[in-house]
Amino acid sequence: MVTTTDVIIIVGVALLLGVYISWRAGRLDRLHARLEAARAALDVALLRRSSAALELASTGLLDPATSLLLAGAAHDARIAPDDVKELRESDLTRALRAAFGQPEFRASLAGGHGADELLAEVEAAAHQVFLARKFHNDAVAATRLARRRWLVRLLRLAGGAALPEFFEIDDSMVAPGGDGQGTDMPRLTG
Repeated sequence: MVTTTDVIIIVGVALLLGVYISWRAGRLDRLHARLEAARAALDVALLRRSSAALELASTGLLDPATSLLLAGAAHDARIAPDDVKELRESDLTRALRAAFGQPEFRASLAGGHGADELLAEVEAAAHQVFLARKFHNDAVAATRLARRRWLVRLLRLAGGAALPEFFEIDDSMVAPGGDGQGTDMPRLTG
């Protein structure tokens, strides 16, 4: 025999379960929205970095070989399809690192009109990529963790959304093992 107390308990448990499921679905939706915003910010940062590299390459301040290397890598990074985007962005990082790692690089630009501003712009753009990628990958990790929960999988709360992927590129302007600064962004400008 079902008593009024039993009905109240069953309704209360069902209500609490419904509220929890709704909260979990809302959280997952917010994580996906955060992930989309982080990806958009990363795309903007990557575009800004390639623009800064193209601008530096086209100024005539660099030797022709370095200009060609930077311009080619920046162009390839801009037009790369999604399946090779990470590789092309890493190539641009390596081209920037090679250019800035040349002996007497700063001295060769001294006296060039706007050289310090261009270097500061490239540095800021590279640092923005570093931060945007870190933020994006943190959002991916949080979303993947939320999607691994048993209730999310059981009730398919993620719907048909694809599992987010990490964006892994070489974004450090410091040569590995170079000066002990690790993957943190160095100051290219004085």
